[in-house]
Amino acid sequence: MTEEKFTAAELAERVGGQVFGDGNVQVHGVAQLETAGPGEIAYLEDAKFYSTAETSNAACLIVPVGAAVRSNCRIEVKQPKLAFAQIARLLHPQPVRPPSVDSSARISTGADIDLTVFVGPHVSVGEGARISAGTRIEAGVIIGENVTIGKDCILHPNVVLYDGVSLGDRVVLHAGACIGADGFGYVRDDMGYHKFPQLGTVVIEDDVEIGAHTCVDRAALGRTRIGRGSKLDNLIHVGHNCDIGERVVIAAQTGISGSVTIEDDCVIGGQVGFGDHITVQSGAVIGSKAGVLPGKIVRPGVWWGIPIQPLDKFKRLNAQVNRLPEMQAQLKELTRQVALLELAIKKPQL
Repeated sequence: MTEEKFTAAELAERVGGQVFGDGNVQVHGVAQLETAGPGEIAYLEDAKFYSTAETSNAACLIVPVGAAVRSNCRIEVKQPKLAFAQIARLLHPQPVRPPSVDSSARISTGADIDLTVFVGPHVSVGEGARISAGTRIEAGVIIGENVTIGKDCILHPNVVLYDGVSLGDRVVLHAGACIGADGFGYVRDDMGYHKFPQLGTVVIEDDVEIGAHTCVDRAALGRTRIGRGSKLDNLIHVGHNCDIGERVVIAAQTGISGSVTIEDDCVIGGQVGFGDHITVQSGAVIGSKAGVLPGKIVRPGVWWGIPIQPLDKFKRLNAQVNRLPEMQAQLKELTRQVALLELAIKKPQL
């Protein structure tokens, strides 16, 4: 990544914060609180890190408004972590690729590629594909026929876009992501399985980011959709005809069966398993390793467990499960005492 340099006062203005101390200090990088050195900026949100902050060698600190932290330079903001992320983007912008098409790329004659696009080595672009201004196509990317790619997208190495899929603007696909493979749809008869037609498409809306080796299957009929601003981690599977709303975040290794609807602003933890035809309503949070049975409606709130249940109920049940060894010992002792009582009752009285 490239590196920029700003004064603390300039950074404070960019994130809507207030600088205290030497606003002219130069900042060129971001770092952890414990390891930050001269020229670097760090952040803290919790009071338990105040003492660490006061011994930090960071050039500047990002702290909550009103934080009692002594430092030569600090920026006070409402959300330090958010401000840190924004400043990191300023100080370490993505590299800019000059518009060019590598000589090893294979571009179909019917493809329409804007003159400002970067096309790296061994890229393949199919007939009828359209790639808009400012997009970056890294090495080994495969773009099928009639694919549409919006402005300022980044396709990292070895991404595969099957025929007919569509990406909005500013979409980021990390290495090995596969968009538009056939869904897992079969019909059985006495002789075995017959493939149900997978003739739909995938629509990825603006500002979506999809992690490495994540797969989004095309719809059988219609479309699979990933809504605007959603973020998918690495190694996720999205089945055919799923409809994922806007600003949804999904952590790694989650598997989503076909025809699942996840509405806007949901949070899905890692390794969650979804059966088919589930609806997750807007605002729901599903904890990691949870299991959601087919056809279920998940309402707003926090859910956990297999099968999923409200978090409070899950905690109570989990506490009871943790007591099972103790309860087993108690039951064993009670059984012994009952046996002794039965023996005493049956014993003839003299």
